[in-house]
Amino acid sequence: MSQSPPTLVPASPVPASPRQAVAAERTPAVLGRLFLGAAASLAAAAAGTLSPVAPAAYAAEALSRTALPTPAFGPGDRLTVTVREAGGGADGTFELRCHPDGGSHPDVREACGRLDRRTTWGKDPFAPVRPGTLCTMQYGGPATAYVTGTWAGRRVDARFGRGNGCEIARWDALVPVLPDLRV
Repeated sequence: MSQSPPTLVPASPVPASPRQAVAAERTPAVLGRLFLGAAASLAAAAAGTLSPVAPAAYAAEALSRTALPTPAFGPGDRLTVTVREAGGGADGTFELRCHPDGGSHPDVREACGRLDRRTTWGKDPFAPVRPGTLCTMQYGGPATAYVTGTWAGRRVDARFGRGNGCEIARWDALVPVLPDLRV
């Protein structure tokens, strides 16, 4: 007895799911818009009608998100750190000088090293929490800190607290510049 060859059935044009059906309908339209957009961009570039400002804006945005080498430090790297209600002998006003290291801060070398590591172009190690940031509702204690002076050629005037999760994280990111209050 001879066996007949298997019957080949072409792939079904009916998608297996509604999601695949929607994707199948959109694919030609998306590809068409993509092609037209690319063609228009190439034509505009060839004609010289693209704004010279656009690349600069994109570059500036990319630089703000890219960690570049640490900025040049100078003899002006000097901070005054005032801590209140931290307890355990951490309260007080301390001077912190870096490059060269010095001052009355309890851990000058580690504090300067921490600031060096946290300093990158486009990112301020003393920046406040952005408005509108969702933060956990936890209380880290009554401690406050006030940091003034100059760091990496920029004026510093920053206040720190531990009133919510974002503020606690901001404080902890600068330990040992600020006292370690983690339990």
